[in-house]
Amino acid sequence: MIQNNVILEISKKNIIHNYNYFNNLSKNVFCAPTIKSDGYGLGAKNIFRLLFTRGCKHFFVATTQEGISLRENFSNASIYILNGTEFNNYKVFKKYNLIPILSNVTDYNKFKKLSLNYGIQINTGINRLGIDYDEQNKIKFEDKKIKIIISHLASADQKNNPYNNIQLNKFKKITNKNNKNKIIFSLANSFGSVLSEDYLFDMIRPGISLYGGHFNNIILKKNIKPVLKLKAKILQIKRLKKNQFVGYNQTYKTKKDIWVAIIGIGYGDGLNRILSNNGVVFSKNKKYNIIGRVSMDSIIIEIKRDINKFKNENYVEIINENYGIDYMADNCGTISHEILTSISKRVERKFV
Repeated sequence: MIQNNVILEISKKNIIHNYNYFNNLSKNVFCAPTIKSDGYGLGAKNIFRLLFTRGCKHFFVATTQEGISLRENFSNASIYILNGTEFNNYKVFKKYNLIPILSNVTDYNKFKKLSLNYGIQINTGINRLGIDYDEQNKIKFEDKKIKIIISHLASADQKNNPYNNIQLNKFKKITNKNNKNKIIFSLANSFGSVLSEDYLFDMIRPGISLYGGHFNNIILKKNIKPVLKLKAKILQIKRLKKNQFVGYNQTYKTKKDIWVAIIGIGYGDGLNRILSNNGVVFSKNKKYNIIGRVSMDSIIIEIKRDINKFKNENYVEIINENYGIDYMADNCGTISHEILTSISKRVERKFV
């Protein structure tokens, strides 16, 4: 049996906890997880199965192919395609029972003539996908094939950003005019769901917070549990003398004799090169610095005087409960979404 150099452990218990948190925010609101990009890199099929068996009946993905992949394994539940038709033939959506979220009037005029369910995305200000707010009068909302109407907040992670309220008021006007056909209305993502109850409507669509991301949002940080532990194997332990260089391009020079451990993880596994001479790893809750450049397949850490605590084939932790995806994202100058989706396919995923 091969013991992989890098293992991503995913807590089923904590994913379920996070899902239940969102699903119970209001008795009149239900949660539809966003599991695009292969469940943010964790494994969409496993997450689908895990939550479907807990009663979840609605899921969002980005692409038609993502939807087909899920439908080939799961016959039930509503699967919504956020990218719309992607110029695919309508027969694809009928064959796999997928619900495209239409974002332009041309697609709407085509689908309203077909015997297929669909959704509508209205652009209330993010100016990404979506039928422009001023064009909503071209949509006949009484069409019973329209199952859902969504919009997307541009700055939900910034609680005091007035743009949130601008988008909310636009979406309220849509719902007030079109409330006769039992259409599902949805505006809030993870962060939108905790702005206020006004943003909840019928359905919320959490993504990153389902997987433990909170952006240091006070409410989410208190209620969301960490989901991941990223572990990497110790490949070698050695002693370096004073004035030796470590890694590529001589970016680190030893100031004294030190012990180091070479760890089997690198940017080929998704570890950002910005962590060169900047990142940390953990062993038994103690922190150790990455020294030198992050290589494709390895990093080097200084293990100080703890040589007796390290052993070849043991694992150190790159992400854990105390150093989660948000902290790593801050260290890399990015967002936790990118941290997750950058973890490469050669990293073994274990749902535990």
